[in-house]
Amino acid sequence: MLKGRSLIEPMDLSLEELDEILNLADEIIANPSKYADVCKGKVLSTMFYEPSTRTRLSFEAAMLRLGGSVMGFSSAESSSAAKGESVADTIRTVACYADIAAIRHPKEGAPMIAAMSTDMPVINAGDGGHQHPTQTLTDLLTIRSLKGRLNNFTVGICGDLKFGRTVHSLIKALSRYEGIKFVLISPEELRIPEYIREEILVKNGIEFEEVERLENVIEELDVLYMTRVQKERFFNEADYIRLKDSYILNMEKLEKAKNDMVILHPLPRVNEISVEVDKDPRACYFKQAKYGMYVRMALIMKLLGVEK
Repeated sequence: MLKGRSLIEPMDLSLEELDEILNLADEIIANPSKYADVCKGKVLSTMFYEPSTRTRLSFEAAMLRLGGSVMGFSSAESSSAAKGESVADTIRTVACYADIAAIRHPKEGAPMIAAMSTDMPVINAGDGGHQHPTQTLTDLLTIRSLKGRLNNFTVGICGDLKFGRTVHSLIKALSRYEGIKFVLISPEELRIPEYIREEILVKNGIEFEEVERLENVIEELDVLYMTRVQKERFFNEADYIRLKDSYILNMEKLEKAKNDMVILHPLPRVNEISVEVDKDPRACYFKQAKYGMYVRMALIMKLLGVEK
């Protein structure tokens, strides 16, 4: 039963609960009008201490399409955080007005503190370089919809694997399905953190390899998950400038790829996917953004305990 619970990281959900959410998202996609007023009278608060386009707008669109209302803030400067208010005090205040909250914060663990400070369901919409569970739900729904399964394939994850919270969440989630092999493509400085490598991959006997060149492995991939090198996670701008163009996917590299490979990206992209790739039928990152709205609709319904 998901009613009243918070979602801080993908492992908060069992495989059965993941399937519940994905199956409901499929139902919503098939018949959106059926769900147009299930959250009437409910209020979602979007508490975004960091900039966001897709995550914030997809949360808001999700609640509005369910017939609910939205309130919130889109930067720390436009909230009482600018005056020094703690996350715990802010969420206690928000809980006086809202039924559910989605919080994005630059500090790892802030959504957990929020969830511990209120009985209202709290959804982690991204905390620093840590986790991004609703992006992972989006990724799972996209892969399942386009590939027809969530097992027995090879997924390449390319770019910033050290600071990429979407990467950490996706590896955790997919590692629970059978027959998944990870090909982790990054410069040495941006490899996955040790705790992901040891606690998730090695400990669970998940097949993986770490490589530095995309073109050497692209032909074996069923899914290619591209990420940007995130300037906001670097302390040294010189390192960012040196690494930001390390991996650019273009049509030349795609010549070696499978015809049914799926290209995903949590967006925003900077220049790691050439715009010429957008016209390729394997490019699915804008479809992925739309799937994100549907899966957040399903998640909101489940956490609020509303049924159709």
